[in-house]
This record gives sequence, structure tokens and C-alpha cells, in this order.
Amino acid sequence: MIEIRIEGWGKASLADLVLDFNGTLARDGRLIAGTRSRLRRLARHLRIHVLTADTFGRAALELDGCPCRLEILAPRNQDRAKARYVRSLGAERVVAVGNGRNDRRMLRAAALGFAVLGAEGAAADSLRAADAVFIDVRDALDALLRPLRLAATLRT
Repeated sequence: MIEIRIEGWGKASLADLVLDFNGTLARDGRLIAGTRSRLRRLARHLRIHVLTADTFGRAALELDGCPCRLEILAPRNQDRAKARYVRSLGAERVVAVGNGRNDRRMLRAAALGFAVLGAEGAAADSLRAADAVFIDVRDALDALLRPLRLAATLRT
């Protein structure tokens, strides 16, 4: 569990981290360097879930040995499937991270939604749905590892 108190927002008690794979954790189907070690550290505090359509067919291989649950989604209605998944965990205890248009609903549903710009860019709808926007997924993960950064960003 990660507890974050944010002035003007309240307290967030986070138990689950839900991440998109391609464009967020991975580029062209390959895990971005430095994410594995951060996920291992975060797994001490959060249950980690990775949701993907697995466009490149490499998600299981790339995440092998990572402390996470991998869910391969059907190609249709991924935006609704991701939001449904977040709600099934108890959305008020979830932080979600994504970049694509199909991530917008899960970012909105989660207690905290992080959009990642990354090399692939980010869908404008997801940027609007997010509570915070990061240039790189490693920065988003670091914000959870160092919650005072997040409190400084989101306070009123």
C-alpha cells in the first residue's frame, strides 16, 4: 500500500498499479530500460497489473520475471475493458498509467491517472483524463516511489 496525502485533494491509499504495455512500459514491444527495476521496487507496496492487446506479441516474454499480472485484451472495446478492470480492483485504490486513446477511461476511473507522453506520444483524450502527465514512464513510476513529488504536483 502507498499512502499519499495531497493538500486540497485528500488522502489516496493505493493498493494496485495498472499499466498499459505498448507506448507506456514498452516501445515497439520491448520493455523500456529501467522499468523492470522500478516495478520490482513498487511490487513491495502495490499489486502490479499490465493490460495490453499485445500488438507485437512480446509482452509475456518482455515481462518474464517481472512481479506483475499480465492480461491480454481482445482487440475490440479495449477502452471499456481497461476501465472495467480498474473498477473490478476497486478504482478508489488504483493508480493507472497509459498513453493511448484506449487508456482514457481507465485513467479517468482510477483514483489517480497518469498519462505518459513517451516516444510514441499520447492521445489528447488520455492527457485530458489524467491527473498528472509525465514525459517518461520511469518518471511516473518514480513519482510513486517518492510520493512527496506527486503531492507537490497535485496540491492546490
